[in-house]
Amino acid sequence: MARAFLLILLIAFPLAAWRQKQTPAAAVEQEPPEEDPDLKPTEYAFNPLEASRNITAGNFYFKKGNYRAAARRYSEAAKWDPTSTEAQFKLGEASEKMRDTAGAREAYEKYLALASDAKDLEAVKKRLAKLPRTHGKK
Repeated sequence: MARAFLLILLIAFPLAAWRQKQTPAAAVEQEPPEEDPDLKPTEYAFNPLEASRNITAGNFYFKKGNYRAAARRYSEAAKWDPTSTEAQFKLGEASEKMRDTAGAREAYEKYLALASDAKDLEAVKKRLAKLPRTHGKK
């Protein structure tokens, strides 16, 4: 009987010690890094090639009549290259087609600030003057 008791003690103590070591590690569990690159937020840096690629895609969508997709692409291009007058102007056109007067007004104003010596400056000012001064989308 003493041998059985000794055998139980030899098995029970190492098992209890092992459980104590495992419990704190489970409580300190950290969240793993995001594995899907599509779910990570995009970090924008000056990249005129990426901006040009997005403008080309936006032009494709604009010609097809998908103004929402075109506006998304032009907006993306403006994030990659904040000095792109083409992206701002086309974003204004696409927003105007979607009847988003606030978005069109904002894009045209940015265009005017960036392109102080553009040939179509007066035409854009006229377009901007024709836009109603409403807040939000119609």
